[in-house]
Amino acid sequence: MTTARSQLISVEATPYYHCVSRCVRRSYLCGYDQLTQTSYAHRRAWVEERLQLISSMFCIGVCAYAIMSNHYHVVLYINMKQAQGLSEQEVIQRWLTLHRAPVLIQRFLKGELLSDTETTACRAIIQTWRERLCSISWFMRLLNQHIAQEANREDGCTGHFWEGRFKSQALLDEKALAAAMAYVDLNPIRAGVAETPETSEFTSVKARIESLHKDRKSAPFLFPFAGNPREQQPEGLPFRLMEYLQLLDWTGRQVKSRSHHCIDATQPSILKRLGLDSAVWLSICTTIEKGTLIGTASVIQAALPHFNRQRCSGLQIP
Repeated sequence: MTTARSQLISVEATPYYHCVSRCVRRSYLCGYDQLTQTSYAHRRAWVEERLQLISSMFCIGVCAYAIMSNHYHVVLYINMKQAQGLSEQEVIQRWLTLHRAPVLIQRFLKGELLSDTETTACRAIIQTWRERLCSISWFMRLLNQHIAQEANREDGCTGHFWEGRFKSQALLDEKALAAAMAYVDLNPIRAGVAETPETSEFTSVKARIESLHKDRKSAPFLFPFAGNPREQQPEGLPFRLMEYLQLLDWTGRQVKSRSHHCIDATQPSILKRLGLDSAVWLSICTTIEKGTLIGTASVIQAALPHFNRQRCSGLQIP
């Protein structure tokens, strides 16, 4: 049975979520159809460009992403503080980036004199838009709708493009966040379509490394690293970028060794800081999609009321 979204997403419990959407068609989202000898690789750029546009509009940060042949992953951060701090004009400007303005809002923008009833209705619309700007459901909806429409137009057909609703997992602590990000960024390596993180096309780690080479603090549309404690900026991922890259490289070597060969690697400092054993970490990074709540047992137990649940279920991290 489908789980209600209210039992999967709760900002009070955590602002971080891992989401996955899978394509329902045999011809893939962005892969190569052997039967028709048709390549859909260009669609991966559609997803990346749309992701960049929507993230600039919403108060939701993209922590990690990977666009594969028949599905994509994103790790998202709900920035409630940013949403609450937006002025009415800023809310309108962001929402109208992708939508048409109702007549009432058009009159409001023109500075026309509105009645009390019209003013109340106008402010109610703006408040609804403010809430949507920090909604993962609306974020994923605008992303998936656009890609489905473009793919249907290109294929000359109609019907479902995505395999039902997107899947979401709550990342309840820093361990869960780091594991989910590593899982997402290492997808191309596990699938055998890339040798290293820096050569993994259409991933957040490649975008971050390219920005690093250009002496930028962060990739243009990705949620930045802030360190722990957050040293350079008040908001950001609770790790340092170089530590994360070291962690990713180490984890990628261990994952590949299961089917290929073992490469000796030094355990990165972030593992010690998070209190993770290397064997446990490797297990987490290869089974992250199991369960809808991810975190330590105590954190999951404390978060259950926020998701209207009673049973302690999910992927528990020691």
